[in-house]
Amino acid sequence: MILYEPIARLRLAGVIDLCKAEGWASYTEDVETTWKALVAPGVITIVAVEGEDVLGVAQMLTDGHIQAHLSLILVGPAHRRKGIAKRLVEEAFARSGAKRLDLVTDSADEFYRSFKHHEWSGYRIYPGQ
Repeated sequence: MILYEPIARLRLAGVIDLCKAEGWASYTEDVETTWKALVAPGVITIVAVEGEDVLGVAQMLTDGHIQAHLSLILVGPAHRRKGIAKRLVEEAFARSGAKRLDLVTDSADEFYRSFKHHEWSGYRIYPGQ
């Protein structure tokens, strides 16, 4: 049975392993920095777990009232296309207290279009680069 729960320290290694497999160095360079990012004020991080295995993770930033932003969503390759990512988004959003959710993607358009939505233009800005 898959459980969807707030991240706990004992799940951190599983989240980092998922990020390593995707080549996401910003989440794997420093364990403490990753932990702080996943539990920072205004952050909701939900993991999908089955037994001891972390199958997926969603990180959402929120003001707790109006706005939320999906910052990270990842499901391990062996567990994709089973509804886990959708449930992670739904669980994180339900806990966010927000009325709307924004996200930026360079892939997975079909997945995000499966939610009730409006499409907007977006930008990712890297100050100083």
